[in-house]
Amino acid sequence: MSEQETFEPVIIGFTCNWCSYRAADMAGTARIKYPPNVRLIRLMCSGRLDPTFVLKAFSGGADGVLITGCHPGECHYIEQNYKMLRRYLLLKRVLGGMGIEPDRLKLVWASAAEGVRLANEITKLVEEIRALGPLNWPQWQMGNGHHAMEVSQPEEVTA
Repeated sequence: MSEQETFEPVIIGFTCNWCSYRAADMAGTARIKYPPNVRLIRLMCSGRLDPTFVLKAFSGGADGVLITGCHPGECHYIEQNYKMLRRYLLLKRVLGGMGIEPDRLKLVWASAAEGVRLANEITKLVEEIRALGPLNWPQWQMGNGHHAMEVSQPEEVTA
C-alpha cells in the first residue's frame, strides 16, 4: 500500500456559531456521514477568525484548514463574513508565498439548515487534501513549542 493510499489528512475547521457550526451539528444528529478528519473549532463569527490561527494550524501539523460561515448578507454580525472573505483571499496569497498550496485552505458558506451541503463540502475537501498529500512543510522547524523559519545563508558575492 502506498503512502498516498494510507494518508489520512488532518483538517482544522473554524466554524461560525450561528450557521455552519449548527449545520455540522445538524449533520451529526441526522446521521449524515462525512469523514472524521475535520476537527471543528467554534467561533462566534467567521469574521472573528484571526489569520494567525490559520497559520498556526498549518505550522502545528494540519494538512488543510476549512473556514465556514453564514452566507453573505445573512451574517448575525452584519458584514463580518465579508471581512472573512477579504482575509481568506489574502491568506491564500500568503500561503502560496510561503510554499503551501493555496488549495489547502477552503472557505464555505453554510446556513444552519445546510448540514448535507456542509458534509458534502467536508468530504470534497478531505479528498482534495488527500490528493495533495501530507503538507510536509519544511520551512518550519518545531522545538520547545516554538516555530522558527529556516533561513538560508546568502551566497557570497565577489566583484
